[in-house]
Amino acid sequence: MTTDVDTPVHAKSTAEDEPTGAGRSERLSALAQQHGALVTLIVAMTAASIGFDTFLTGDNLENMALSSAFLAVVALGMTFVIITGGIDLSVGSLFALGGVLAAWASQYGVVAALLLPLAVCGLIGFVNGLLIARSRLAPFIVTLASMLGARGLLLSITDEGSRTYLVGKGSFFAKLGQGSLLGVGVPVWITVALFVLGAVVLRRTRFGQYVYAVGGNEDAAALMGAPVARTKISVYTLSGLCAGLAGALNAAWLASGVTILGSGMELDAISAVVIGGTLLTGGFGFISGSLVGVLLLKVIQNVINQIGSLDSAYQQVVSGAFLAVVVIAQTWLGRRRRVL
Repeated sequence: MTTDVDTPVHAKSTAEDEPTGAGRSERLSALAQQHGALVTLIVAMTAASIGFDTFLTGDNLENMALSSAFLAVVALGMTFVIITGGIDLSVGSLFALGGVLAAWASQYGVVAALLLPLAVCGLIGFVNGLLIARSRLAPFIVTLASMLGARGLLLSITDEGSRTYLVGKGSFFAKLGQGSLLGVGVPVWITVALFVLGAVVLRRTRFGQYVYAVGGNEDAAALMGAPVARTKISVYTLSGLCAGLAGALNAAWLASGVTILGSGMELDAISAVVIGGTLLTGGFGFISGSLVGVLLLKVIQNVINQIGSLDSAYQQVVSGAFLAVVVIAQTWLGRRRRVL
């Protein structure tokens, strides 16, 4: 009788313990994906502050925050795109195009300087989304074509890059990029506000649920009634708007529309988003993680500049190696969670 009673109790205890252990491991894997970049950022900043006396100075931190703001805005739009399982290679060219358009339109006031790049870059993003969602073309091909087209439009506007449009000194538009509030640059405040808004939209709205659903399983999302095509069009339009706005703010900061900017920026934005924990396969990601990814890339760049004996090419080597490690870790954690 004792054996009959003890055996089911032991079996029941084992069956209850296994899900508990599996659930704990799954939670730890999820936390590693979500907060791994933040831990790495804290470690990197701590090491840099110990190794370099000038790292934690007010001027250095302010410069890092300001230079990060423009890439962060681009990465914000890219986060929505990648969560849906897409990619946008046109943002670098749209960033440069938005800056030139804003600088040219600044002669007509701050409203024109902001609306023109938003309208043009947003329209290009809308066309990207329309072709991807309705014609079912590959995002890589569509946005690659837009990247080349936007760069060509930029060159035609600036006479093959020989003309540079300037922003009037003392204008309100210039103050938008060069001004400060409570000792922090206005573009930084704008970036923080946009990230808060983006986090609310992604986590607290029906549209955000659709973004995750489309990236997780497009067919299942369609069966549940999610507007798959409309969601894709919206995220690519948003990406174009963010790139155009970042370009406009950068033009206000530099007081000119520089034509050579934006080259390779799409790769930096993708790297920041992936480093921040968003899966390239879609369906999983965080707005805050993308901001952490941008800051981590800027810390790496700043440390290399602090060393002095290394040129900027080492930043690309370190960033590329770090990105490869992150992707491998994400793949391993994703498989581990599926097994558990």
